[in-house]
Order: sequence, then structure tokens, then C-alpha cells
Amino acid sequence: QVQLVESGGGLVQAGGSLRLSCAASGRTFSSYVMGWFRQAPGKEREFVGGISWSGGTPYYTDSVKGRFTISRDNAKNTVYLQMNSLKPEDTAVYYCAARYSTNVEYDSWGQGTQVTVSS
Repeated sequence: QVQLVESGGGLVQAGGSLRLSCAASGRTFSSYVMGWFRQAPGKEREFVGGISWSGGTPYYTDSVKGRFTISRDNAKNTVYLQMNSLKPEDTAVYYCAARYSTNVEYDSWGQGTQVTVSS
């Protein structure tokens, strides 16, 4: 497993932006896929998007396409989630997760960071 630490959450008005960071340590990450998830109060955890360390295009759930962007800095072992045009329904705890490229399930999770979007 890898250790993951998120940062960057906070309170923002609707239409605003936030950038979340996920710093990874403990492994070499070239064969890992990184994902962002979120969980709103009373709702199940939802997949937001993912990116592999080795290359390839990030992918997103439909509700955030065109507004959220995932990127990575391999030199810093850090993955980012840039969130623009935020909506109140984006309010949730956001989690970073990792899985080995041949695994289906994500098995390493960060502690989560709260994002609150006010209307």
C-alpha cells in the first residue's frame, strides 16, 4: 500500500475554484492508478476521476466533466484535482485513492478533505 495525504479543501462560493492535492509516498508509483472520490452527507461514495502515473488521459465521471481537471507531478509524487465552476452539489469530503494498475479495487486511501460550496 501507499500513504496518501490530501490537502486544499475549504469553503468556496458557487462558481469558485479549489485545487486539491494528494501527496503519495511509500512506493514507486509508475504502475499505480490514482483516483479521486467524494462522499456527500447521506450519500454513497462516488468516483470523480482517475489518472495513471505512467501516462494516459485522465477520465472523469459525467457530472464533473468540463469543470474538474486531474493532473500529476511525478517529480513530487503528487496528484491534483482542479475544481472550477463549483456547485453546491459538489459539497463533499474528497478522497484520494490508489490502486496497482492490474487491480480493480482501490486499496490505499487518504484521510479526506472537506469541500463546501455555498450558494
